[in-house]
Amino acid sequence: MLPLNELAVVLAAKNLPAECLQCALDIIGPHLGVDRCFLYVRDPVQGRGRIAFVWRKRTTVPDPRHDWQDDTGDLPQEDPLFRAALATQPSVYVEDVTQAGPEVLNQDFERRTFGHRALVHAHITAGGQLWGILQPCVFDAPRPWTPADREYIEGVILLILPSIQAYMHTLGKV
Repeated sequence: MLPLNELAVVLAAKNLPAECLQCALDIIGPHLGVDRCFLYVRDPVQGRGRIAFVWRKRTTVPDPRHDWQDDTGDLPQEDPLFRAALATQPSVYVEDVTQAGPEVLNQDFERRTFGHRALVHAHITAGGQLWGILQPCVFDAPRPWTPADREYIEGVILLILPSIQAYMHTLGKV
């Protein structure tokens, strides 16, 4: 089965939204050949979010999950990638964190918070609001994101949005 078709089947399953989202990451991470892939989910009404789902290639890769936090305070000031996501700008593909300029990302913040070397900051939006961020990344070397990677990720963010919205509704967040 083609990767996006496989993902669509998993997301359409009658499982709980949380199970569907974790299964989706279990497909996305290996397909992209990354070290880690996480999903930040967000309540756009409350301006709160959390890294709720993570796939890791190895257990030695850091797990960044955290509890709910306000995301409209200092975070957008410190993190240009998050600021771009809140503004529903297009997803950002970073091939090498150490080579990206301050208009793209805050190198110190990325190093302290995530430790990755290359990443995609894929913005999951609807109606001018941020619902989530999909972040596949690698740690040891730069990573060129191919046209096929980009096409896949852009397809993923369209497919995953309804499951994120359903997940947020199950939590009573929106």
